[in-house]
Amino acid sequence: MEILTKSILQQTITSQGISLHDLSMKFPLMVVFLRHFGCIFCREALKDLSEKKSQLELKGIRLVFVHMGDDEAADEYFKDYNLGKFYTIADPDCNVYGAFGLTKGSFGQIFGLTIMIRGLQANMNGNAYSLKQIGDGFQMPGIFLINAGSIEESFIHNKVSDRPDYEELIACCVI
Repeated sequence: MEILTKSILQQTITSQGISLHDLSMKFPLMVVFLRHFGCIFCREALKDLSEKKSQLELKGIRLVFVHMGDDEAADEYFKDYNLGKFYTIADPDCNVYGAFGLTKGSFGQIFGLTIMIRGLQANMNGNAYSLKQIGDGFQMPGIFLINAGSIEESFIHNKVSDRPDYEELIACCVI
């Protein structure tokens, strides 16, 4: 698995032209795989990460966002979240998602009463759904903490509405 992981990290190049492997040798990374740009839970995640920005900076963690749009659409999407310096990976064909083991969601992972209730809660907290859906609405999200060429921790969503404990993820990152 370590060889496979190293290969994936070397082959995954950010829009800024540096591989995840090389980037992780400079500083720890939190690689956040988003769903489509209209996803209310992705907006919630970006808001959460913006609020955790100082904790990320204290640990030296850099954010990398993997998305299914193009760079121009991504720039427009990210501009409202005050996230500081971050890297992006445009993956419209979901090849990077698949390489990290992120699959398409089942009906139960994407829709359902508990997911709708969480969506309403996220909406009440200012994370509105957008009709600007760029990407595959069935793609599942995930988060990976990568440091010195190794995946140290991950959070794989069981439902699109799952909300990671970012403080726990940040705390596990050893620098």
